[in-house]
Amino acid sequence: MRSVQLQGQLEKMAISATTDGAAHYELVLGKTRTGLNALLGQTVQLDYQGAIHCSACGRRTKTSFAQGYCYPCFTSLAQCDSCMMSPEKCHFHLGTCREPDWAEQVCFNEHIVYLANSSGLKVGITRATQMPTRWLDQGAVQALPIARVATRRLSGLLEDLFRREVADKTNWRALLKGDAPLLNLAAERDRLFGQFSGELLALQREHGPAAIQLLEASTGQHFHYPVLQYPAKIVSLNLDKTPQVRGRLLGLKGQYLLLDSGVINLRKYTSYQVAFSA
Repeated sequence: MRSVQLQGQLEKMAISATTDGAAHYELVLGKTRTGLNALLGQTVQLDYQGAIHCSACGRRTKTSFAQGYCYPCFTSLAQCDSCMMSPEKCHFHLGTCREPDWAEQVCFNEHIVYLANSSGLKVGITRATQMPTRWLDQGAVQALPIARVATRRLSGLLEDLFRREVADKTNWRALLKGDAPLLNLAAERDRLFGQFSGELLALQREHGPAAIQLLEASTGQHFHYPVLQYPAKIVSLNLDKTPQVRGRLLGLKGQYLLLDSGVINLRKYTSYQVAFSA
């Protein structure tokens, strides 16, 4: 057994996938990364050291807002505005964007609307450059791009349309109980395109056919995660309540560590100062 001891500011785990869909994980603490797949079966320990530093300005904060920000940044940065969670509420065109220059770089570029299967069928959006990272972060076992759009707001309008019929959230408890049964995502795409054909045509007429491209012949991706054993009972671990988390590493899925003592979503603790040992 090799000994690993690291400390630093926690970020979400870095996940990549091989050509056959196998997910590989790295724990990120500041500028240091360490592979986690090789630690499966070993006892690991996380110690919250009592400090949180805003991921934007570095200010020390007692409470983390929006996964890693201090309150002033949370209330002033465009990336923390409500339209980031609900892009259809974008208010750039009203002249009220918090940071127009930032929005032009991030929100006014190509986005993808997709179907995924994590705890069941869901619809979601991501920047085109974030595939397949977004799907791996969600623990999806399947994903299929279904539309390519010119702006983040347009992706939100399509997502808002499709979620009349399809969920837009992952059931995290179901996610951690095992892999969801495989679905025919292409058939689900075709069903949604048929059901909402009138609304889709209206959006294309309003914004231009080049702004909304339906991907009727796209191919999907499959992923599998390094899991020795799924927990029989889901026990959620919380660094704010229990600063030391310790257990045998049974698996990695989405942004979760699966331990024999419980499960913990590391993304929730972005910007926490943490020590890690194995």
